[in-house]
Parts: sequence; structure tokens; C-alpha cells
Amino acid sequence: MKTRKITLAAMLLFVAAFTACKKDKDDPIREGIERAELIFTEVDGHAHGDHFHDLADRTNGKQTVVKFNNKGAAISGGHLHLEAEAVYKLQLKAWDYTGKEVQNDFITNKATADNYKAFLVGGNFILNANTTNESGAIFQPRETTYGDGTAVSGSGGIATTGVVSYFTIGHSNEGATKNVSFILRKVNAGVKATITRADWNRSDYATAFAGQDVLKLNFEIHAEH
Repeated sequence: MKTRKITLAAMLLFVAAFTACKKDKDDPIREGIERAELIFTEVDGHAHGDHFHDLADRTNGKQTVVKFNNKGAAISGGHLHLEAEAVYKLQLKAWDYTGKEVQNDFITNKATADNYKAFLVGGNFILNANTTNESGAIFQPRETTYGDGTAVSGSGGIATTGVVSYFTIGHSNEGATKNVSFILRKVNAGVKATITRADWNRSDYATAFAGQDVLKLNFEIHAEH
């Protein structure tokens, strides 16, 4: 009887461990996030190389919201029509399973933010820095303060995360619909300091910057003149 009890306990532990591992494997969105949104708001500003100048909010700037489920699939607004030469503020919002907003948890303070970086991959974009007429795409993470109120500082945008970013497609990318993914990645210690403004669209980001994806939000962009 004692042997049976031990065997049964071992079996239960195995089942519990298998179930936990299977859940982790099947759920691409981690850290307890149930749903997310990306908010695109048209702002003033102009492109220069790999970043923007003179960014400023507009009164009643045109806004588009894309909503995602817990698998990262767009459930509303997932096919975006954006003006090719417009500049958009791109804001991430995310909620956990209790209904609490959690996007600012990734930038609570510098020590926390040093673990996270956003990318916008796919689309085969012509990058603005590779054009001679400022007609390409820019994605620039650009928070100015952490959650504790201290300033985000440092050259080249290395310290920024991407909970707030700015984006333009540029008329060199007009044409076919582009399939893209907004990715928030938790990177290993010391990795964030190696990520430059030129790395936002790298198809090999996962091997270049060791860590794991926290969010992968998939949607489509169609650039219009």
C-alpha cells in the first residue's frame, strides 16, 4: 500500500509538471498578459536618418487602434491604412488577466527597463537611413521618463524601450500590404546596450539579441499616398 501511494504521488507530480510545461509552450504571450492594443496617433515631426526631429502632439490628431487577443492575433483594426509620409506616435497598452493595465510595468525604473526592448519586424521595409531623400521607414522607441519619474537619458536611443515609439513608413514603402509584428522582447543582462536605432527591423533579432519575446503582436500595414 505504501508503494502504491508513492507511485500515485509521483504520477500526479509528473502530470502537473507536464501540464505546466505544455501551457508555457502553447502560450506565446508571457508575463500574464491577456490582451493588448497598439494606438497609432498622427503627430507633427519630420524624418532625419534613423530618427525624428521636432516631434509634437497634434490637437485632434487622427487615431487608429489595433486590438489583439492573448495569442497576439489582431481582433480589431488589424489591417491598417496609414499615410506614407505621416509620422505616428505608437503607444502600447496591455492588460493582465485581472484587468489591470501593465505596459508601464516594463519601464517602472531604469533597472527594469534595461531588460526590455521593442522591435517592429517584417514588411521588408526600405529604411530611411538607407535613402538619399528621407523617404524610408523609421521606428524609434522614445519614452522620455521611466515610471518613477526619472528621465530616460543616453545617446542613440539605447536606453529607450518602445512602450511609446514613433513610426513612419515613407513613400519608398508604398504599394503592397506589409505583414509586420510589434515585438516586446525581454533580453538577457547587458544585451539592451548593444541594440541601436538601426536594429528595429532585423529579421534575425531573436538570435542577435538573446532573450525571449514577451509580446508578439501581428498585423498588416498598407501605405497610402
